[in-house]
Amino acid sequence: MSDSKKKRMAMLDTLAAAGSPAPPPSLSASRPLRAARDAVDSHKVWDLDPYQIIDERIADRLDPADVDDLRTSIEATGQTVPILVRRHPSQTDRYLLVYGRRRLEAVRSSDTVHTIKALIANLDADHAIEAQISENMARRDLSYIEKALFAHELIEGGFGNQTRVAEVLTVTKSSISMALGIIAALGPDLVRAIGPAHAIGRPRWDALAQAVEASHRSQKELIDIAENARDKVLVDTVVIGPEQGDTSVDVFEAVWNAVAPTAPAKPKAKKPKPLARTLTAAGKPTGTLQRTANGLKMELQQGAFADWLEGQMQTLLDELHERFDARGED
Repeated sequence: MSDSKKKRMAMLDTLAAAGSPAPPPSLSASRPLRAARDAVDSHKVWDLDPYQIIDERIADRLDPADVDDLRTSIEATGQTVPILVRRHPSQTDRYLLVYGRRRLEAVRSSDTVHTIKALIANLDADHAIEAQISENMARRDLSYIEKALFAHELIEGGFGNQTRVAEVLTVTKSSISMALGIIAALGPDLVRAIGPAHAIGRPRWDALAQAVEASHRSQKELIDIAENARDKVLVDTVVIGPEQGDTSVDVFEAVWNAVAPTAPAKPKAKKPKPLARTLTAAGKPTGTLQRTANGLKMELQQGAFADWLEGQMQTLLDELHERFDARGED
């Protein structure tokens, strides 16, 4: 765990000896997290059976990080930071997770660690969600679409309307409205099939949503494209070797390529037709001379001069060609 993460987590659920008073709240701590910490029973760290804890929270990650390293660390040096739980409203000796999902998964998957350190807070469901949201937003590694889907799940789960969700997420209502529009156009299942795609920001997700709507392709078809793209990356990883990068970005690009509007073919530019030059004789217009695809075209007005030139044309051409040769031109 990085130093910054340790400091942030320490702010969220400060460790204290049993019976000792709570440390003074940090001025930078968010209100929901301060409220959660202040609601902790006696600020005591409890050792709980991890299977006493039920996780009914709204998922905030599309691609949870592997817990192997965290489990190894806990087995080697112990659990540094406790999780936060609240008592189950109807089941005795059962608890509901507020935050600390990865730590809970790490302990559950361990063969040597059988209890998990936890703080027990007296929170109702809404305050627990607010604490989760504040802890969620403190993490810098959530992608745009993960936050958008999280906002969607909050509203669908009955947490509140767009105004309330915008307030607790500390964003504008218009940004929540845009995020919900993107999720509605793509569908939560397609978003989950694509994954977090950390390198993809709001403009490209918005463009994808518009392209999906315009394409009229079914959700199932697009989800199949996403899953096939992910399988291909996994096969390439086995055959070629792992590459640095985000698999979900490749999946996003595969879906984008399937629905991206094709640019209309540019019409072939027509060469402008050469203008005809006016020919004069004795200062008066006599005809025209024009370059064409087949050569040079000359037209003379009807008259005595045209009649005379018609009889002299071969002789004149021979003389002009001799002059041409004399100049040494090719």
